[in-house]
Amino acid sequence: MKKFSFTLMFVLIGIIAFAQKDPEAKQILDAMSTKMKQIPAYSADITSAMVNEVDNINEEFGGKITVKGDMYKLEMDDQVVINNGTTVWTYLPDVNEVNIDNYSPTEDEISPSKIYEAYKSGYKYMLVNPAASMNGETVAEVDLVPNDKDAQFFKIKLFISQKTKNLKGWTMFDKSGNQYEYTIKNFKTNISPKDSFFAFDTAKYPGVEVIDLR
Repeated sequence: MKKFSFTLMFVLIGIIAFAQKDPEAKQILDAMSTKMKQIPAYSADITSAMVNEVDNINEEFGGKITVKGDMYKLEMDDQVVINNGTTVWTYLPDVNEVNIDNYSPTEDEISPSKIYEAYKSGYKYMLVNPAASMNGETVAEVDLVPNDKDAQFFKIKLFISQKTKNLKGWTMFDKSGNQYEYTIKNFKTNISPKDSFFAFDTAKYPGVEVIDLR
């Protein structure tokens, strides 16, 4: 009976430890967040993949991301998403259609401009591996788990360069078994895009169908 009690105690200690915010993970996350805050704007090549091992799905798309403050422009093979902090434009090139909507972020939303600070509110975090390997680079693997059990994604895994403190990629896991993987390459900070870059210009897309959902 005593053995059972001690075993149960250690299990509970492990659960409690995981439920708290890991100080080692916080140190790594803070270093990443601090560095990103100091960069006025940046661009990078980005690879996006949707993986579901059960359904044997592995769809990959390539593109480019440009971020300035809370604004971003994500240009992928199948769509372009532009967010200026108040309005979101989603352009679908295959049908030459753009959907316009108000930007109403949710607490558990992970956008390209918010991924660096998501851990600060609504998440527990834990350092899973301090020296994982990603594309030949040593990265810290940190898991974020939302406090809200009904959140869209039950886990977000971040890969942070141990050398530069840059975010090299992240994976979001949803409850249906889908994994959304993002990998960042060719990170550039010597850019200065105008605010107008983060708005959809219909004049550049002749014949585009505009669907305003605001």
